[in-house]
Amino acid sequence: MNQRKVAGVLASTVLATLSWSSPARAQALKTPYPEMAPVEQYRIANREDEIALARSAAPPSISGDAEVLVLGSRGYETAVKGKNGFVCFVERSWASAFDQPDFWNPKLRAPNCYNAVAARIELPQYLKRTEWVLAGVSKEQMVERTRAAVADHSFKSPEPGGLAFMQSKEGYLGDAAGGPWLPHVMLFVPRGQAAAWGADLEGSPILVLPGSEITSTVLLIPVRRWSDGSPGPPAAELHMHTK
Repeated sequence: MNQRKVAGVLASTVLATLSWSSPARAQALKTPYPEMAPVEQYRIANREDEIALARSAAPPSISGDAEVLVLGSRGYETAVKGKNGFVCFVERSWASAFDQPDFWNPKLRAPNCYNAVAARIELPQYLKRTEWVLAGVSKEQMVERTRAAVADHSFKSPEPGGLAFMQSKEGYLGDAAGGPWLPHVMLFVPRGQAAAWGADLEGSPILVLPGSEITSTVLLIPVRRWSDGSPGPPAAELHMHTK
């Protein structure tokens, strides 16, 4: 599979970016998850299991001293206080673009571990969206609230050095991926800067999830190993599960 095809597949499966397209397109998109499932389907019953899954996003040398968040009744809560500035948590389906078919997929689990810059700039946007979801805010209202938050600078633009680890073997990044995809790290950059990184060019190891006027661009760099040290699959062997 060539780089551009991998990037295209990834755009519909990785949840590390918050993007938006027109409501008309969103309504027209056929999806097996047209609305939110009962909230309990998005939860992980055992708190310790969620902590372990969150920590699996990064190698133990990083995640072992990280702050860990778990999903509570109104939003994410701190389960473990950190020491190194990293924050690990498990994203749910609503971290994806508003028009993606997996937006309400209750099976989706995406372990992430943000460094201090990403935790300060990128993470608050996902945490706020989670609060909106749990409060019953509609998708259309979330779009408008996101626009307003960007306009009044409540949601910040990416800053240099924002990075996240996604090296968990245990994640499920959507039905198209059928599992965790590839171990990778992510960089958050302003919209329009992907070319400066050589992203998504033939032979480049850097893939891109383009941003929008209200979302960051995410650069994805597949790495050789999962967080437990075991080897990851070569990108050339990436396979997708289709319906």
